[in-house]
Amino acid sequence: MPGVGGGAPAGSERARTATDRPAPGGETPRVVVVGGGFAGLGVLRYLEARLPAGAADLELVSPTDHLLYTSLLPQVCAGDVEPRHLAVSVRGTLRRAVLRPGHAVDIDVAARTVTVAGGDGTTYETSWDRVVLAPGSLTRTFDIPGLAEHGLGLKNLAEAVYLRDHVLRQLEYADMCADAAERRARCTFVVVGAGYTGTELAAQMRRFTAGVLDRFPRLAADDLRWVLLDLAPRVLPELDEALGAGAMKVLRERGVEVRLETSVSKVTAGSVTLSDGEILPTHTLVWCAGITPNPLVEKVGTETVKGRLVVDEHFVVPGAAGVFALGDAAAVPDVTRGGAPAGQTAQHAVRQGAAAGRNVAASLGYGRTRPYRHRDLGFVVDLGGADAVANPLGIHLSGVAAAAVTRAYHLLALGAGTNRAHVAADWLLAAAAPEQVVQLGFLPPAKATITEVEDTHIYSG
Repeated sequence: MPGVGGGAPAGSERARTATDRPAPGGETPRVVVVGGGFAGLGVLRYLEARLPAGAADLELVSPTDHLLYTSLLPQVCAGDVEPRHLAVSVRGTLRRAVLRPGHAVDIDVAARTVTVAGGDGTTYETSWDRVVLAPGSLTRTFDIPGLAEHGLGLKNLAEAVYLRDHVLRQLEYADMCADAAERRARCTFVVVGAGYTGTELAAQMRRFTAGVLDRFPRLAADDLRWVLLDLAPRVLPELDEALGAGAMKVLRERGVEVRLETSVSKVTAGSVTLSDGEILPTHTLVWCAGITPNPLVEKVGTETVKGRLVVDEHFVVPGAAGVFALGDAAAVPDVTRGGAPAGQTAQHAVRQGAAAGRNVAASLGYGRTRPYRHRDLGFVVDLGGADAVANPLGIHLSGVAAAAVTRAYHLLALGAGTNRAHVAADWLLAAAAPEQVVQLGFLPPAKATITEVEDTHIYSG
């Protein structure tokens, strides 16, 4: 198979235990990309398109065989999009790269190896001549009592599907509950973090639960309560005030309680204690309070800024020969903003992928290197139904116009025709057909914590 570079077959014992090394003499350089998100997959797409056959062996280290379009995860929770339709196939996108399933848990810059922990419990090393670090990020949590045990995240498909099941399960419990206080607690849902994910989730799930309440005859509209918390003074603090104000208007119209400059100090199985001392009886806390870079970046041993690797405008990690980094893992200087670190958004990751691919190719003698320059196209925030806020090219939109622009942007950003067709069909069906109020039950509650679902424990060793 092209790209193996002298390594043993995937099923052999050597592939599980030994260090795979490039061909003797290094005739064919090996480029290893860590992370199959927008950034990592973008690098490999560029290299496959621009490098001549045989110019380099290409490898991808990723725990999944797909790129997950995370921007629509709230719609998975709300039932508007089927989970697998957000998974863009790696094998359908790449033709030459070898996929190494697993988490990259260590990197040795001097020896030029990456250590991979496979999903089957095996660990092995793979060598590189160039390595591109784009492992993405994990949910950022804090040392809040009870958060690790009772908090739910929204970073991958498993968490999205579980959250939908969990919300429906709480409504089922509430419907059969004779105690009014317990019924109210089961119908109270707390979301922490009023950024993109938290704001979209609260808006869309409030709409979803209100729409299915008639399936639970013993529940009243007054029982339903969604609370959105954030330490910031406004929702969507990373965007301009007009978008935040538009989102706040929709949230209030739908009945979401927005508590600003407020966070959580304690979580139990049946309550959440707020930073102002108030106790909210609830069985649901969804943690959307930001992200943190993948722990792999700490293994490089070079300078970091807020956990992100310091790189130059060409994505090169100073002091680590042959190492490039981008996406959430790197503080990429944006020359259009005076060298300030680029934002941690999918828009940046997509553009950085192509730009970094060009520079990796140049380091191998194909083409010329260029600095990363970002042109902001604006932002879109989907609030569900016909509600959204957006500022494409600086033009502020809300309502139906914003919703149309938002859906069009998501379809374009999906990057695969099959996924676009499926998601568009999902939206049409969601608008025309009654909601299916069913639980799938794929993930048991004991395995639904952020640490378990996002595999953060794999880096603790």
